[in-house]
Amino acid sequence: MSLTLDKATLKTLLVFQKAEATDSIVYARMAKTEKHEAHRRTLEQIAQEERDHYEVWKRYTGVDVVANKVKTTLLILFMILLGYTFVLRIMERGEDRTAEAYGKLSTAIPEIKTIIAHEQAHEEKLVEMLDEERLQYVGAIVLGLNDALVELTGTIAGLTFALMNTRVVALAAIITGIAATLSMGASNYLAEKADDNPHPLKAALYTGVAYLITVAILVSPYLVLDEHLYLLAFIIMLASCILIIFAFNFYLSVAQRLPFWSRFGHMAAISLGVAAISFVIGLAAKALLGVDAA
Repeated sequence: MSLTLDKATLKTLLVFQKAEATDSIVYARMAKTEKHEAHRRTLEQIAQEERDHYEVWKRYTGVDVVANKVKTTLLILFMILLGYTFVLRIMERGEDRTAEAYGKLSTAIPEIKTIIAHEQAHEEKLVEMLDEERLQYVGAIVLGLNDALVELTGTIAGLTFALMNTRVVALAAIITGIAATLSMGASNYLAEKADDNPHPLKAALYTGVAYLITVAILVSPYLVLDEHLYLLAFIIMLASCILIIFAFNFYLSVAQRLPFWSRFGHMAAISLGVAAISFVIGLAAKALLGVDAA
């Protein structure tokens, strides 16, 4: 290219070039796992266009750059763990920001208008593809997750300071958790069936699995730590509770474009509030009933 670029612009183009290489790999990887034929072709087309953009930037920079391996690995891992839609939302946001950043170079790069049009088209195509089964059952997942956090956090908090023994607390929490899982699943099945949901069993499974996974995470420190380390187990359990709430609300904020901090704060306040009340109840019950943890 005969166009002379200053150092700042050249540095910016290298960043763009690396981003295009990274996105091309991620889209190509998503295309390989996509079962819907039209969506697969769309992802393949986007991957190729991102690669074409890379070649445009390469003509200006004159160098090859490697993709961001950390980002590609994380996005592929997110796709496996959190689902197709979560990653598409992240990629969609990236396409929007990229198009905006490219606009600042529209007077310096002749091809920039075509590339911006491509990036905007990518965003629109990605939005059209957002249809994942697990998001259709978010209500069921929220039901199981929220109930498990509130009920088990409160139960474990009360038992911890009433019994002061990690093994006894774990036993009681596991029995309570499994019974509650079956109860929640059955209740949600009947509720979905009454609402004429064509797949009540699937909704009940999402609720039950979300509840059971939450139970396993909250109880795990009581199973791992020694019997007398009940206070440490309780602290780890509370930290796990906050982490679950954070991760789940972050997922929803990305996948469904919902506000994060307000939902996170509301859910955390409820769970920790119930834990605090249960803590007081546990101490009161121990004193009134004369229970000796020893």
